[in-house]
Amino acid sequence: MKKFTIALTATAAAMALAACSQEADDTTPVATETAMADAGTTTDAGTIVEVAQGNNDFSTLVSAVTAAGLGETLSGTGPYTVFAPTNAAFEKIPQATRDELMSEAGKEDLTGILTYHVVEGNTDAATLTKAIKDAGADGYTLTTVNGATLTAMMDGDNVVLRDAAGNTATVTATDVAASNGVIHVIDTVLMPS
Repeated sequence: MKKFTIALTATAAAMALAACSQEADDTTPVATETAMADAGTTTDAGTIVEVAQGNNDFSTLVSAVTAAGLGETLSGTGPYTVFAPTNAAFEKIPQATRDELMSEAGKEDLTGILTYHVVEGNTDAATLTKAIKDAGADGYTLTTVNGATLTAMMDGDNVVLRDAAGNTATVTATDVAASNGVIHVIDTVLMPS
C-alpha cells in the first residue's frame, strides 16, 4: 500500500488531500462523475467554506465546521482536498450523537471527525483514481490532517473510502473547485476510530 505522509502544524489540521495534477481520462467513471459536478465550479470559485456555504446540501457540514472553529482554517491558503459529507450523510448519525458533537463538550471529537475528511494538497479525481489502481487490491492509503488513515478503493466504477472502523463512503461527485483546493462529495460521514 502506498501512503501519503503529511507534515502539518496543528493549525493546518483542517481539510485536504495529496497533490498531483493530471488530466482526466474521459473513459474513466471518475471523469463521468467530474463532468456531472457543479458546472459553476471554476478557478474563480470561493474558498472551500464559501463553496460549501453556497450549496444547501452542505448546510450541516458548514454548521459543523463553524461549531468546530475550522472555518478560518478552511478559508486559508491551502490547498486542501476535502471529502465533504452531504446533509443526508450526517443524517445517518443518530440525532443525539449529532447534538453532542455540535455542543461545546463535543468540539474536540467533532474537530477530529472533520479533519479526518481532509488531506493536504489538491488531488483531483483522475489523480486519486490512478493512485488507487496503481496501489492494487489493498487500496490506496491516505493520511488525513488529523493523522489517521483512510483507504481509497474502487468498487466497480465508484471510488469508495474505508475508515478506521471498516465503514465505507462512496464518492458521489468529484472535482468541485475552490480557490484553496477541491471538494469531493461523499454519502457517509467517516469516523477516525
